[in-house]
Amino acid sequence: MPTTPSKNSKSKSSGASTQENRIIVENVNVPGYTTSLDATLYHAMRRALIKVLPSEEPGLTQTEMREAVISHLPEGLFPDGGKVGWWAKAVQLDLEAKRILIRENTKPLRWHQIPGD
Repeated sequence: MPTTPSKNSKSKSSGASTQENRIIVENVNVPGYTTSLDATLYHAMRRALIKVLPSEEPGLTQTEMREAVISHLPEGLFPDGGKVGWWAKAVQLDLEAKRILIRENTKPLRWHQIPGD
């Protein structure tokens, strides 16, 4: 996922029309870096992840998350499940950075919602 140098950085593209319907996301693995993503796709995936991830351990593995969200995504946005894996990971990293999800110390890695969110 491309990143920009700071939380206050502007997207590499210019012009108001390219900034419409964008959302700035974080990456828990690279603190302080952000990137701009399509807001419609982001919010669809966020809703699906929140719907499928449990609020306590054991959470879901990356593979389980990717498979679980498919039935909760609009076909028009993710035709034939296309790019679901990339979007699930991008949103998962952002939600982790925002402390909405927590990474469990397991092998394989698992994630669940932080209780109360």
